[in-house]
Amino acid sequence: MPVTPLDDHHWAVITPASTYVLGVEIDPRTGEAAPRQTYWGPRLTPEAARQVTTVPRRHVSSFSTPGEIEELLPVDGGTRWGSPSLQVAFGHARSLELRFAGARVHDEGGGTERLDLVLADAHHPFEVVLSVRAHPGTDVIERWTTVRAGAEAAITRLDSGNWFIPDAAAYRYSGVFGAWAEETQLQRGPLPVGELTFTSRQGITGHMSNPWVMIDEGAATEEHGEVWGVALAWSGSWRVTSTHRPEGGACVSAGFGHDGLRWTLSPGEELVTPVTLGLYSSGGFGAASRAWHEYARAHVLPTPAEDRPVLYNSWEATTFAVTEEHQLELAKTAASIGVELFVIDDGWFGARDDDTTSLGDWFPHRGRFPEGLRRMFDGIRDLGLRAGLWVEPEGLSKESELYRAHPDWALHMEHRRRDEKRRQLVLNFARDDVRAWAFGWLDRLVTELGLDYLKWDMNRPFTQAGWPERGATQDRVWIEHTRGVYRVMAELRERHPGLRIESCAGGGGRTDFGILRHTDEVWPSDNTDARDRQTVHHGFSQLYPAGVMSAWVTDVPNATTRRTISLRYRFHVAMSGVLGIGGDLSEWTSAELEEAADLIAQYKRVRATVQRGRQYRLAGVPGQERSAVQYALGDEVVVLVYNPIGNAGRGPRRLRLTGLDAEALYELAADGSRWYGATLMASGLRPAAWEPIGDDHRSEMVVLRKL
Repeated sequence: MPVTPLDDHHWAVITPASTYVLGVEIDPRTGEAAPRQTYWGPRLTPEAARQVTTVPRRHVSSFSTPGEIEELLPVDGGTRWGSPSLQVAFGHARSLELRFAGARVHDEGGGTERLDLVLADAHHPFEVVLSVRAHPGTDVIERWTTVRAGAEAAITRLDSGNWFIPDAAAYRYSGVFGAWAEETQLQRGPLPVGELTFTSRQGITGHMSNPWVMIDEGAATEEHGEVWGVALAWSGSWRVTSTHRPEGGACVSAGFGHDGLRWTLSPGEELVTPVTLGLYSSGGFGAASRAWHEYARAHVLPTPAEDRPVLYNSWEATTFAVTEEHQLELAKTAASIGVELFVIDDGWFGARDDDTTSLGDWFPHRGRFPEGLRRMFDGIRDLGLRAGLWVEPEGLSKESELYRAHPDWALHMEHRRRDEKRRQLVLNFARDDVRAWAFGWLDRLVTELGLDYLKWDMNRPFTQAGWPERGATQDRVWIEHTRGVYRVMAELRERHPGLRIESCAGGGGRTDFGILRHTDEVWPSDNTDARDRQTVHHGFSQLYPAGVMSAWVTDVPNATTRRTISLRYRFHVAMSGVLGIGGDLSEWTSAELEEAADLIAQYKRVRATVQRGRQYRLAGVPGQERSAVQYALGDEVVVLVYNPIGNAGRGPRRLRLTGLDAEALYELAADGSRWYGATLMASGLRPAAWEPIGDDHRSEMVVLRKL
């Protein structure tokens, strides 16, 4: 039983490697209930977990309430002065006093169990349900909050849950920062006393941060030490607030929305938060990442067991100048080197000759495709390729037939201008009519063209995000737009079970466990420079598995950095995720095409291990010095080795593997030599790419098989 009752007011969530103990503490003077976390760490037996609940809480002064950071959902009310996870106003009264109304454990089937703690306000008809779910075989715990109003209530903050990080002498946080073309840059530093908030106020997950944080005591390494991680499965605006109390102790509260929003509930309405996820690991950051990856494959991704195809995307070869003749010429070359999926990017619709027009006019470009797109896609399939298409369903150009017909469909506010970003507006997917329109044309495209794949883009954040017809409830658009996107994707997948979807948002602006429930891959960054991508991939891998990370080989000099890197190195970086090609193949030499075909064939032989294997970040700072990443699945081990600066003295000289069977023999595919796992882990290999003499940007792929 993942959820084990300990007594009438305490429960233990027991996972393979951890235990999470929670309970409801009731003040005997006031009757107020405070759901509280009492333990989160290494696995305990139910008997030991029961003892944890008897440990007395420490005494504090009347000027301090550090105990609130242990609460599952600290409310705004009473003697609490920290960052609340729930703020509700009933008229002029902005305060909650909750009473415990009961608890129930639900069997959801397959070994999954859910605990619901029900609380109700002492005076107002307002109910709060705190839900905790545990799946068998994973250490990731899911939590969320449901609120129900019996009278009008205004909510200004509603987090999914608060997680207490056990007492430590010091704390360090890990997270990612970034911008367009430099997403998921890993950062680590001391967690300051006070509050540290990562957030997006853009209506999408965003490029500047990502909705997760990891906390350790400052001594954890890649393979050793305790790490606590908290993530939010949400693709709209969000915030993750870490609090480090001066008296000691820390917590992380995660939820959707941002400061300034007000969600009004009418009598009888309820609001359910997205899921926040918690993970404890005793094996350092590497083990934590592998646990996140396995959770994604087991409980998030719609098609985790599939081999992702090698794709070609035509954007860099043609930009907006999409023609049937050129696309088929590219497709023929792509097929000849082993590409399996051909994706036509922007420029196929409306009057889309540049980025100033036609978003919303999702019909074939009348000048270039007067007879439609079917013949072109039939030609692609005749080459043995699957077919895909770029779309931006949430985008709206002012210069479009759709905007002229439905200007009210754009996010907007009364008596305010409509700011454009990237010369476009955002359609309001909270509206039923907009979702019906979007599903209609997407369904027709997939059906009529026989599409296997959609690249779903979203190229700008929200501005003037209102819905005037909704009056006082229009702030709900920040929630309902995202859920509307999820709904359309889910309906498309239900109608077309073979359809696969890639999430893109001007690069990596929509990467999270929420969108991954509805998509198969994400595009981490518009920056395809191989060295820059190594740092992007490094940060990405902290939470998300390689099997969802789309990575392309593009032309040099790179369009973003103007850097020139060898074709082999570019391929080996892209082969660390889901391999794609994005260069202008009509300009590649015969030697380059031959090398590409060989490298694609090599990737296909190992892609199951790369996409679904256990990932180990072995050594070095990716993109800056010698580094390597290892994948293991079954008896196969694949190691991608990089040396960006050929004669540099920095970085390791020998490559020590990890996670192997120490007593087993492993055979190197390159020369047939055999090595004990203990030797490979203790002494290691000396890769040719790591020799300190030679050109920059040298790399290799090492493949071993356990005998």
